[in-house]
Amino acid sequence: MRVSTNQIYSQKVDGIFGAQSKWMKYGEQLSTGRRVNNPSDDPLAASQDIMVSQSESKNQQFMTARIFANNAMSSQLSIISNAVNVTTNVFETLVAAADEQSDQDRESYAQQLEGFKQQLLNLGNKTDGNGRYMFAGYKTDKPPFVADKDGTVSYVGGNDAISQKVDDNRSMVIAHTGREVFLSQPSNPIKEPVKGADGKDISSESNVFASIDMAIKALRTPYNAATEDQKNEAAELMNKANRGIRNSLNNFSSMEAMHGLQLQELEQLDDLGSERSIANKVRSGELVDVDWTATISSYYQQQAALQASFKAFTDLKGMSLFEMFR
Repeated sequence: MRVSTNQIYSQKVDGIFGAQSKWMKYGEQLSTGRRVNNPSDDPLAASQDIMVSQSESKNQQFMTARIFANNAMSSQLSIISNAVNVTTNVFETLVAAADEQSDQDRESYAQQLEGFKQQLLNLGNKTDGNGRYMFAGYKTDKPPFVADKDGTVSYVGGNDAISQKVDDNRSMVIAHTGREVFLSQPSNPIKEPVKGADGKDISSESNVFASIDMAIKALRTPYNAATEDQKNEAAELMNKANRGIRNSLNNFSSMEAMHGLQLQELEQLDDLGSERSIANKVRSGELVDVDWTATISSYYQQQAALQASFKAFTDLKGMSLFEMFR
């Protein structure tokens, strides 16, 4: 079989191009630090790396969601802690005013209670940094608590607490409504000393604003000019307000504890998310990153092969019969 000069040249050129292509491929791997730069380099590894990237993207989304949840719960926790302090002051005022008989002093205590009530109202209508009312549920554009001309406070916010999914299998309430925080009973409410018509225990007042209103009404009953029945009625109203304030204080404390536990859980989920992120990074590296030792060795081997191909092509002209017998 005879081989023409053109065939020999073609084979040598193809050898040069092939060696150059492999050498440049290893060079690209070294410059990018990735073994798989195109899906065609390793289809299986590329497809698995896509799944790892999707998993990490989802993990990052949950980490962002937990930052939002942490901010929302921390803000509510701070306000509830302030509400605990104010309600404690209310309770201490009720205890101090319970046996007071001077109408002037009773009026002074009533004014103090009005100030505490306004503080609680302001706390219930607090907004976040974006102007959204934090205790309004999903109706964040309007104040959740309003007071009428008589001073009676009503809740007009949303009825559904705001929930946030913070991990694959975990959702939590990140913003409770004002009804749950300021107007609800604790898990074990204080009962009234008398039973209802049906013979069942009656829970004491759970609306902190209504309890304060009871105490203010009792304190503003003229004590010196009151009959014995009126004095007894005012005293019982104070006692009822006292029981209601203790219910509210217990509910605030329960909410405070719940927020604290959820914030601890968020920290644990953040730790798990960080570990998951590290694991995804390691797995992605195993799939597509270069083995530096092997790649550098292959790079220099292929460089030597390319130089050899150039040398063979250069020496090819010496194989011509015209050159040999010139």
